[in-house]
Amino acid sequence: MSNRVLVTGAAGYIGSHTVVELVKAGYEVVGVDDFANSTPDVLKGISSILGFEIPFVEADCSDMSSFSRVFEAYPDIDAAIHFAAFKAVGESVLKPVEYFRNNLMSLVNLIDLMRSRESGNIVFSSSCTVYGEPDEGALPISETARTKPALSPYGRTKQMCEDMLKDSVRAYGNIKVTALRYFNPIGAHPSALIGELPVGVPQNLVPYITQTAAGLRKELSIFGDDYDTPDGTCIRDYIYVCDLAKAHVRAVDRMLGADGERYELFNLGTGTGVSVLELVNEFKRVTGVDLPYKFAPRREGDIVKVWADASKANKILGWKADTPLGDVLLSAWNWEKKIRNL
Repeated sequence: MSNRVLVTGAAGYIGSHTVVELVKAGYEVVGVDDFANSTPDVLKGISSILGFEIPFVEADCSDMSSFSRVFEAYPDIDAAIHFAAFKAVGESVLKPVEYFRNNLMSLVNLIDLMRSRESGNIVFSSSCTVYGEPDEGALPISETARTKPALSPYGRTKQMCEDMLKDSVRAYGNIKVTALRYFNPIGAHPSALIGELPVGVPQNLVPYITQTAAGLRKELSIFGDDYDTPDGTCIRDYIYVCDLAKAHVRAVDRMLGADGERYELFNLGTGTGVSVLELVNEFKRVTGVDLPYKFAPRREGDIVKVWADASKANKILGWKADTPLGDVLLSAWNWEKKIRNL
């Protein structure tokens, strides 16, 4: 019998792609989501790719009475991948209490439900925001870099969640954790059946680019053109969401294979920094679509530049993000055209 993996936030952007990769790797999956930042249509896309519907429970992970129903219905869960969280830096500055309540309580509840089980394996969706603004000369940034006070409530929740998981590993003998610090996921499944589907105004760059290219928005706003970077715009490490999803499969493989320490940490990125303006120009090049944009004031909470040293994940997980950026941007554009019937 295959191992059962719980995926919280299964209808979300990264969660949906990870569900597909887990099933392809032979795992039984049960998904949970409350559709706060997603829609049930995502489940239809997953089903179309896989050819069947995955077991799914609609539940709010931050509400214990709601979340516990998942474990009652599926008592054979061997590992959990925890995506269920609010994730927009700018929004978190405006809504800190909502971010603390949702992001912290959903993890507290998961730990509580997993610590009483024989298999307490948790893969945690963390973020490079825990590093704060990297020190000069510290790039690419590795897992050994010290974390700094977060520049946003979103980043603070990721730091606090990592601390909660470390404390839980020390306290509960069955809990085993792999924390994955993402850089900037972009793109869509090559089938164009699932992709990034923001609710309302996009909080991430690529959906705003594709919506502008599709004519839904007048122009793209690039926040800040006077940063200490070659072209004045922020630099990030943009990683293909399907490459990112495959890293979660490798993490689960390692945990269930009884390899590694009880708490492990990996950066997930390409190792290459790309500026916002470079990304915009690459999108225009590979799609041939004109993209009107303007420069806007800096956005509170944004880090100037950060990209990953992902050599640890490359070596230990046997994983690498190597899909060309142009192909990734084309996948995002194909997804946008599909959902807009262009």
